[in-house]
Amino acid sequence: MMKKSILLSKSDFKFLNEHFEKAIMSDYNKSRLRAEIKDATIFNDEDLPANVVSLHTEATIVSTADHKEFVFKVVKPKDADIKVQKVSIFAPISIALLGYQTNDLINWEMPDGIKEFKILKVRRLTASES
Repeated sequence: MMKKSILLSKSDFKFLNEHFEKAIMSDYNKSRLRAEIKDATIFNDEDLPANVVSLHTEATIVSTADHKEFVFKVVKPKDADIKVQKVSIFAPISIALLGYQTNDLINWEMPDGIKEFKILKVRRLTASES
């Protein structure tokens, strides 16, 4: 099975490239994200499909291991606040899901090992939400 390339908006692609080196993440996540960015399909911001996890989206995911659901918003690092489910774009879960779409299965290294998630729903945030 050929690995599908992730989908990124031009602004997310630019933000990731500008902030990549100073982002704090594991070597595994850094090398995987670097490879995914390199092979990404880039869209004009307004043309990115609405069901793609990107900066300023809310994702609903489920762990395939224990069927726990999680809902969180992907935001810039300065806006991250876990108490209100706002997660930095460079957090392991955001990196894992970035550029993937509803119904995709993702395996990613989390602090407690490799986990598999399925994306159930993606919603773009309004300006006041992000």
